[in-house]
Amino acid sequence: MNIFDIEQKKLPINGSKMKFPVNRVFCVGRNYAAHVIEMGGDAVRESPFYFIKSTDTLFINGGEVNYPSKTENLHHEIELVVAIHKGGRDIQPENALEHIFGYAVGIDLTRRDLQSEAKKLGRPWDTGKTFGQAAPISAIQPVESIGHPVAGNIQLMVNNSIRQDGDLSEMIWSVPESIAKLSTFFELTAGDILFTGTPSGVGKIVKGDNVKGKIDGIGHIEINII
Repeated sequence: MNIFDIEQKKLPINGSKMKFPVNRVFCVGRNYAAHVIEMGGDAVRESPFYFIKSTDTLFINGGEVNYPSKTENLHHEIELVVAIHKGGRDIQPENALEHIFGYAVGIDLTRRDLQSEAKKLGRPWDTGKTFGQAAPISAIQPVESIGHPVAGNIQLMVNNSIRQDGDLSEMIWSVPESIAKLSTFFELTAGDILFTGTPSGVGKIVKGDNVKGKIDGIGHIEINII
């Protein structure tokens, strides 16, 4: 591909012909207590931490996902995704909702073995979290259509068997709190999106698996591992 043919990633917007241009992809780590425990942590309300996935990981509306190289332990993580339309620095939690354009359903695919090894060695997680098609994502549901969800079932199934089954209300750090804290590290800009963490039940997926994720009132995403 010619470098001048590369286009900015844009997410479809439900009910609109317009598309949402993506600037950066931020992710909140360990934001559901049960998931913290299953990953070996303590369910203490510590300050949220963040990592970044590159924009080329976005896999819009799902489909066939190629099993990535260098891993024997690929994991699924269903997440609520927040799309930012107004930037800012040091945003207050009580004002954070004003910065949100809408919400989507995302899956944070993770090369867990590479991530675990990086943790042991005190190295960055990049190779575990960033690779082609590592962030399947649905169309955005605008706030003007659905408001701001604070509760609702968030679920993921593998081959029609439920793996993850939680509720948005179980987040350790709410969406406004996560945005506010993130804005102390980075000046947020229009086009940033935020994966807000995953409930418990993360697990291994292999070639041939069908993976379906959904969040009440927001939408669904489906991928097939090939």
